[in-house]
Amino acid sequence: MKVGLFFGSFNPIHIGHLIIANIMQDRTDLDEVWFVVSPQNPFKKRKALLHEFDRLRMVELAIEGKFHFRANDVEFHMPKPSYTIDTLTYLSEKHPQNEFKLIIGGDNLTHFHKWKNAEQILENYGLYVYPRPGESVDYDHPQVRFVEAPLIDISATFIRKSVEEGKSVTYLLPPLVEDYIRGKKFFQ
Repeated sequence: MKVGLFFGSFNPIHIGHLIIANIMQDRTDLDEVWFVVSPQNPFKKRKALLHEFDRLRMVELAIEGKFHFRANDVEFHMPKPSYTIDTLTYLSEKHPQNEFKLIIGGDNLTHFHKWKNAEQILENYGLYVYPRPGESVDYDHPQVRFVEAPLIDISATFIRKSVEEGKSVTYLLPPLVEDYIRGKKFFQ
């Protein structure tokens, strides 16, 4: 099975994430997309993140009933901060029957050369890249596949700020995720 790994803090997961995952699964050779919830992104400040189990639960709620999607907490059990190459290696050892591809936005491709073991990721796994607003990236490598997708400019930061200000986030979040956030009084 060919699996696309969509890493993120998902703080919170939103409609933009789901649209990209759906495009990747539907318009490529990926059988499934796994949402890998990162407990701590090495490039993000930890204090801004909700607890990892709450973010995982929101992913589970967002993808409920979508059989091509999976929520994955593998990085919760790894040394922190976790690096993509370590997670890819672990998943490959645990699931040798699967072929893993990394799903990233064009904005991440710009800085991909700074990632730990970037060349190893390219050679052993490969990248499926979706466009991001304001980014025009040209990266010539046989293991990099550009996938046409709508330019989605929804940010979790905008959603958190909207909730904090008491504004509507309807249509930005799956309804079950919005209910979870409101019920837990997150971002208020």
